[in-house]
Amino acid sequence: MESILNNLNNFLSDLNVFYRKLQNYHWNIKGKDFFVVHPKLEEYYTEVNTQIDEIAEHILALCGQPLGTLKDYLNITKITEAENKKVDSTLVYNELIKDYSTLLEDVKNIKNVADKEGEHKTSAMMDDIIDDYSLKIWMLKQSLE
Repeated sequence: MESILNNLNNFLSDLNVFYRKLQNYHWNIKGKDFFVVHPKLEEYYTEVNTQIDEIAEHILALCGQPLGTLKDYLNITKITEAENKKVDSTLVYNELIKDYSTLLEDVKNIKNVADKEGEHKTSAMMDDIIDDYSLKIWMLKQSLE
C-alpha cells in the first residue's frame, strides 16, 4: 500500500502545480484565439481542482496522509511552473500536451501498482483519468495542426 500512497502523493503534487500553471496561463493568454483559449483553460483548471480533492480524499480513504503544502509539491513535482508573462495558444498547447502526458504517465503507473497490489478501487479510478487525459492530449494536438 505504501507504494500506491507514494505514487498518489506524487500525482497530487503534479496536479497542484499543474493547477497553478493552468490559472497562470488563463490570466496571461493573449492572441486572436483568446476567447476560445481563456474559457478552456478555466474549464481545465476547474477539472484539475476537482481531481486534486478526489485524489487527496482517496489517499485519506486508504489511511494515508495527502501532501498539502506548496513546498512539498515543488520538491517532488515533475511539472514546471509557468512564468509570469503573456503567452500565446501555441506555447500553451505545447506545454499542456507535455504536462498532460506527464500526468498520464503518473496515472498509468498508479494503475499498474494498484493492479499488482489488488487495490481495485484505485485502479478503476485511474481508468477514467487515463481516458480523460488521452482525449485531452489528442484534442490539444489537433489544435496545433
